[in-house]
Amino acid sequence: MQDINRLKLVLVEKKRTNKWLSEQLGINPSTVSKWCTNSSQPDLETLIKIAALLEVNVQDLLNTPKVV
Repeated sequence: MQDINRLKLVLVEKKRTNKWLSEQLGINPSTVSKWCTNSSQPDLETLIKIAALLEVNVQDLLNTPKVV
């Protein structure tokens, strides 16, 4: 699977843990771990919630080229 998210990096930048994020979302920590290792991806609704919790733009969670 292609590495399309930066969730793990953003969590580190924001000094947050997988456990913290899973508690905020009310989900199993193993699910967040799968997102961080790109074994699976959150749906768009969840991605928007994650961005709000981490106070970043959704695009900051995606490994996409930025338009200059």
